[in-house]
Amino acid sequence: MNTAALAVWAFVVSTVFAMGGVGSAIVLVPSMEWMGVPFLIAKTTGLFTNTLAMLSSTLKNIRHGKLDYRFSLPIVITSMAGGALGAYSSRLFPKTAVMIVFAVFLLYSGTVLTFFHPKRGRTRGGTIGGASIGALAGFLGGLLGVGGGAVLSPSLIMLGHEPKKVATTTAVVVFFSSLISFLTYSGMGGFSVNLALVVALPALAGGWIGSHLMHTRLSPGDVRRLLGGVIYLMAAKILLSVAGVL
Repeated sequence: MNTAALAVWAFVVSTVFAMGGVGSAIVLVPSMEWMGVPFLIAKTTGLFTNTLAMLSSTLKNIRHGKLDYRFSLPIVITSMAGGALGAYSSRLFPKTAVMIVFAVFLLYSGTVLTFFHPKRGRTRGGTIGGASIGALAGFLGGLLGVGGGAVLSPSLIMLGHEPKKVATTTAVVVFFSSLISFLTYSGMGGFSVNLALVVALPALAGGWIGSHLMHTRLSPGDVRRLLGGVIYLMAAKILLSVAGVL
C-alpha cells in the first residue's frame, strides 16, 4: 500500500465530496480495499475520516450561519440509531453481497444527483419524511462504512429541498452517523491508528476547503453534477471488480 498516494487521494476526494456535504468514505472505503486494506479496517477508517472531515465542514457551516438546526435535528437522531444498527449488522452479510449493495447504492445516488431536477419552492415529506430517510441512510451508511450521505443528500433533493441547504444538513448528519458507526466498528476490533492518521488528516483539510468552495464558488447544479459523475465512476469500478474484470 502506497501511503503517500492514499493521503493525496484522501485530500482530493474529501475536497470534492465536502462540496456536496457528503463524506468521502463512499470513495475511500473501496479505494482502500483495492489497495489491500482489510475490508473491516477500511470501513472503520472511512468512518473515522468522515467524522473528522464532516466536523470540519459543519463547523464552517455554523460559522457562516448556514445550518438549519430545526430541519437537521430529527434527521441526526434517526441516522445515529440507524448507523449503529447498520454497523452491528455488517457481520451478518458476506463481503460480495455488501459490495453489490454498495454499487446499487452508488448508482441510485449518482442518478438522482445528475438527472433529477426538483421544482423550486416545493418540498414534500416534512419532518417525518426527513427522519425516515435519515434512519435508512444511517443504516446503509453503517452497513457499508460510508456514513449514509450519498443516500440522504439525493433523497432530500428529490423531496424538493435546496441543494446547498441539503449539503449543510447532510454534513452534520454524516458527522454524527459516522461517529456512532465508527465507535461500533472500533468495538469489533477493526481500527488502525496509523492508517487513520494517514487518511484522516488530509481529509480534514479537504473537508474544510470543499465546504468553502461549495459556499463561494459553485452553483447547486455544479455540486450535483460533480458528485454524480464521481459516484458513477466508483459504481462502475465496484461492479467490474465483483465481476472479476478488474
